Amino acid sequence: MSDAHNEQESLIRTPKQLVVAVVGFFAVTILGIILLVQYVTTTKLTGAGSNSQAPEEVAARIAPVANEGYTLKDANGPKVLQTGEAVYNVTCVACHGTGAAGAPKFGDAGAWSARIAQGYDTIVKHAIEGLRAMPAKGGNPDLDDVEVARAVVYMANNGGAKFKEPEVPAAAAASASAAAAPAASEPPK
Repeated sequence: MSDAHNEQESLIRTPKQLVVAVVGFFAVTILGIILLVQYVTTTKLTGAGSNSQAPEEVAARIAPVANEGYTLKDANGPKVLQTGEAVYNVTCVACHGTGAAGAPKFGDAGAWSARIAQGYDTIVKHAIEGLRAMPAKGGNPDLDDVEVARAVVYMANNGGAKFKEPEVPAAAAASASAAAAPAASEPPK
């Protein structure tokens, strides 16, 4: 039997053809790499729907975290007293809005009637010093006594009382206006 049908012939028969084939292979490979690099670098690619490289987005990412949602206040400046409604919305609503721990719910005349019967001074004293489950000043030690009294009047009046809102003590009012006057008369720097 003849092995002629199993013999293979190579396309490269001389050393010159081998050198041309190797150089051609490297040339095609290098050309492919160059074209791929050129394709990748010619267009600026960003994620689909992404605006992450916009100057506004970059500025938002590198902005200090403390600037988000915090208000800085001057510890040496005059204290600005909050209204009763503002104190209620920030401090008191957690318990008095839901009736948690036996707190009289806001606007519930039945729950407030027993407390109103005790009188204004007693209710304010309990709110400032704390009573049973309620901490002193509703758990906010930064509140001034006048602010707590305003919040008590706001809640009690919505529960059926007819309390008059407390006045700011004369000493506190004088110091607040005195502190504000020099600041207003100073020229801007």
